[in-house]
Amino acid sequence: MATDPRAAPLVRIAIIGVTGRMGQALVRVAPGFPRIILTGAIASPASLALGRDAGELAGLGPTRLIVSSDLPRALADADVAIDFSQSAATRANLEACRAAHKALLIGTTGIEAGFEAALAGAAREIAVLVAPNTSIAVGLLTELVRASARALPATFDIDILEMHHRGKRDAPSGTALALRAAAASGRGAPEGEIRTASVRAGDLPGEHTVLFSGTGEQLTLSHRASDRAIFARGALTAALWLASKGPGHYSMQDFISDKT
Repeated sequence: MATDPRAAPLVRIAIIGVTGRMGQALVRVAPGFPRIILTGAIASPASLALGRDAGELAGLGPTRLIVSSDLPRALADADVAIDFSQSAATRANLEACRAAHKALLIGTTGIEAGFEAALAGAAREIAVLVAPNTSIAVGLLTELVRASARALPATFDIDILEMHHRGKRDAPSGTALALRAAAASGRGAPEGEIRTASVRAGDLPGEHTVLFSGTGEQLTLSHRASDRAIFARGALTAALWLASKGPGHYSMQDFISDKT
C-alpha cells in the first residue's frame, strides 16, 4: 500500500539568498511540495528587499514570508536551510547552521579556496549537502560520465562544454568541475587532462555537454536546462531527504543513489 505523502512530517525550510534567481525560483515552486513550509527568507544586510514579502518578489503575491537578514533567527524556526547566496557568504552561513544545529544544502558555486576544512568540521555535527547542480538529471549525468570514462579506451579525448547566462560569475561552472572530476575519476587520470570550455551569453539557464571523441566516432552526453524551476524542484526534493539524515557530507549522488 502506498504511503500518503501528506502523512509524512512537515519540513521547515529557510532560503538564504532569497532575492536571487534561484531564491525566487525556490519560492515559486515550493507551493507544489505539500510537506514543505517556507519559514525563512534571508537576504544580505544591504539588500533593498529587506522587509518586503518574498512571495511578492517572486511574483506569487503576498505570502507573509518577510525578507530578513537575521539568519540565526530564521534558523531557529527551520529544519533545513538552502543556500543560494553569494560565495563570499557561504562559510559564514555554514557556521551559522552549525551553531544552530540545522542541516544545510549548499547550491552556491565558486566557493573560496580552503572551504573544505570548514565543511569537514561542520559535517561532523550537522548534515551538509553540497550540490554544484541540483538537477536530479544532472546527478545521473555525472554517473554516466564516470561510467563512460571508465569503459572507453584512453585513446578517446574527453572535453566539456558548458554554457550559462551572462550574469554567472564563475567559469567553469561548478557543474562542469564536478563532471570533470567524474571523468577523471572514471579514467584514473589527473583532472587537468580533461579540457573544459565556457560560454556566458544571454539568459541561458544552463547547458553541459561532455564529448568523448575517438577516431571516427564520438559519444555525446548532454543536459540542457530550459527552465530554472528544475533546479529549484531538485533542491527542495533533496532538502526533504537531507532533513532526515544524520551529520555528514552528502552530495546529489548520495541522494540519487538512496532514492534509486
